[in-house]
Amino acid sequence: MVDEQERLLPIANVGRIMKQILPPNAKVSKEAKQTLQECATEFISFVTGEASDKCRKENRKTVNGDDICWALGALGFDNYADAIVRYLHKYREVERDKATQNKATCISSQDKDEESSEDRSNQPPHQQAEAPSTR
Repeated sequence: MVDEQERLLPIANVGRIMKQILPPNAKVSKEAKQTLQECATEFISFVTGEASDKCRKENRKTVNGDDICWALGALGFDNYADAIVRYLHKYREVERDKATQNKATCISSQDKDEESSEDRSNQPPHQQAEAPSTR
């Protein structure tokens, strides 16, 4: 049987999240952290299980963000589902922008490398720099 603590969210993370919303001088008891740890773990398992069932019925092996959003709505957590859908769209937009920016940076670097190679190849042989050894 799996150890009880291994199936729960890490208590330190739960405590850190709880403290973020509280005033700086507030204290959180160990019992409060443990209670929230159990509730949050159960909630996540409940929603993930519903999303997993949907995937299984659709013969898919991977649960994605859209499945989680669907599960929240199907389980009656419409307010959460709406918020998570908005977050998921923003997250994907940011990731798409990062990928576009990285692609542009890579292309720019390749262009500079090619220009540098062309500059060296246009020089007389005695002025061409040798490529650094990779050994």
